[in-house]
Amino acid sequence: MESTNFTQVDISEFYDAAPQDQSDTDDGIVLLTPKQQQLYNQFIQLVKEKEPDRVEVFEDRMKDLKKLASAIAAFPSLLERHDLTGGVRTPQLLIDSLIKHQERGDVTLSLPSKAILGKGFIVAKTHTFSSLSKTSVKMGASEELVNALQLETITMMFNLMAEDVYMNLINDNTQPMEYRREWCLSLLMLWEHRNDQTIQSVAPVLQSVWLARRKLAPAFGTMMGTSELILMSMQMDEEWISFIKSEMKNPGVTQAMEEFLFGISSEQINQLKEILKTKGIPAISRDEVSTFLGEHVKVDAGLDYRDFYAMYTIRRDNARTRHRLKLNGPHKTLEDYYIQYITARNKEKQNNDVFAK
Repeated sequence: MESTNFTQVDISEFYDAAPQDQSDTDDGIVLLTPKQQQLYNQFIQLVKEKEPDRVEVFEDRMKDLKKLASAIAAFPSLLERHDLTGGVRTPQLLIDSLIKHQERGDVTLSLPSKAILGKGFIVAKTHTFSSLSKTSVKMGASEELVNALQLETITMMFNLMAEDVYMNLINDNTQPMEYRREWCLSLLMLWEHRNDQTIQSVAPVLQSVWLARRKLAPAFGTMMGTSELILMSMQMDEEWISFIKSEMKNPGVTQAMEEFLFGISSEQINQLKEILKTKGIPAISRDEVSTFLGEHVKVDAGLDYRDFYAMYTIRRDNARTRHRLKLNGPHKTLEDYYIQYITARNKEKQNNDVFAK
């Protein structure tokens, strides 16, 4: 078994740059990023012009978020050493614990209080920005402001989802230990600040994939997503195209992509393939999937961030079950595979930069 011993180092060594200016935080928790603050200021100005009597409503909501952030910040930092009732806690010991202790079942009671409370904060913040987005539409805001608020809402949802993705990858014993340690650190940083730089860059790509998925009308039973995937990839950035070219030869990635594209499980996809083959039917539409499977399945989720997260959690739970029971099908979600790929790419770039010097 690979050793999980850690050398005690200062947490500041893990920062690429100086820690973020605390003016945008509440003792560590990021209340609003500079971009979010700018959007909020634009939104409040719009409200002052259109419906000034509602300004106080939104300002009070932001004050509530500030109070929540302050309460969470009162708990011990996860990035510092503390002598707690249960013993000494350091970031390295937390990382060690995350890697070594992989209990089955819900781990809520095994996680730091700050991690659990912070999840409630990010949910409240996501709902708040969703409200700003919807209100901006009703008030006739510019398309640029509306789209920016919508993207921030989606990005916050991805920050919530990132916790699950990091935990899944940390628990994957087949991954290099240096990657698992890096994901542990990213998770601690996410718990501490409720903001994640990797997700900030990944969120727009995954949102674009989701939007492209919605625009496409895949024919179930044909190439099972191959043609749709090609069309989709043409609309993505270089990182995504590189991911597709490099990883689609992996059966797990292909199956995870099919689940993402079609909104049904790998088991249901295989069942549908067999049914259509037996009946001699070349293809069916999304609307006919439930009829052929003999059960109601929601394959046409909307653009709402709650739909995205709900569909993700279904795929996540199915993948975890397959992994635990050693069943066929993808043992990770598409999001897991993509973050794993980004980590490997970034590590490769870092190594190349070192050799270049």
